[in-house]
Amino acid sequence: MKKEKIIAQLPYQDPFLFVDEILALDENSITGRYTFLEDAHFYQGHFKNHPVTPGVILIETMAQIGLVSLGISLVTSTGNELSGQVALTECQVDFFTPVYPGETVLVTAEKMYFRFGKLKCKVAMFNELNERVCAGQIAGMIGRLKQNKHE
Repeated sequence: MKKEKIIAQLPYQDPFLFVDEILALDENSITGRYTFLEDAHFYQGHFKNHPVTPGVILIETMAQIGLVSLGISLVTSTGNELSGQVALTECQVDFFTPVYPGETVLVTAEKMYFRFGKLKCKVAMFNELNERVCAGQIAGMIGRLKQNKHE
């Protein structure tokens, strides 16, 4: 599946879409990027006079690129289509350095397993200096699968 089509199928929209581009994709991994807008609403109070991207937004960015985008690719590559949503079910992430407004991050994810509708991945996020921002494991349920009938 084309990378642009995957982004179009994501169940998010601005201001909660955290995928600008998918750079690499295969059946076992994905790499994508996102630039945090300087005027994003979550910077207004996090932190006072020193805006930093909230950890939950960093996790969401890794989930959108590394779990949902890869999941859509895996489902559609088997001739099925996604019916329903992708729900994050498990998250274990360590944080190493902050992300500031205007920064671009790179997210990499490697499939650990995909079975019975559950996808689990190792994920990592890097800043523009190639410093590791955060890393860990995330998992989610990939909606209900609707099999396409071939005539």
